[in-house]
Amino acid sequence: MTQTTVRYFVADVDEAIDFYCDRLGFHVDLPLAPGFAGLAKDDLRLLLHEPGAGGAGKAGGVPKPGGWNRFQIAVDDLDATVERLAAQGSRFRGEIVEGPGGRQILLEDPAGNPVELFQPKTV
Repeated sequence: MTQTTVRYFVADVDEAIDFYCDRLGFHVDLPLAPGFAGLAKDDLRLLLHEPGAGGAGKAGGVPKPGGWNRFQIAVDDLDATVERLAAQGSRFRGEIVEGPGGRQILLEDPAGNPVELFQPKTV
């Protein structure tokens, strides 16, 4: 199995673990360390780092959470997913938009990192 790894910088690892596990179906995949957690969902490993923690939290300067780079999670029913997440207090960037390939919205994790929720267009 090929696994893709993404690293996100977050302000609070424990808060991010709760968000990704409780709301998006990730599970803890690597042993926890101060300022670090490794999560997994399907073939995606998500490394969560607090700025300044470990080597990756210092490489190239002091990183900060947020930005526009993101990973995508495909969902079967975008409206229902957004409704559920909004009821749990999740934040979004804008509204659902439609493009040639389907519908999408950007969900923000507790540190402001975007996660694209995408419902492919059906033929």
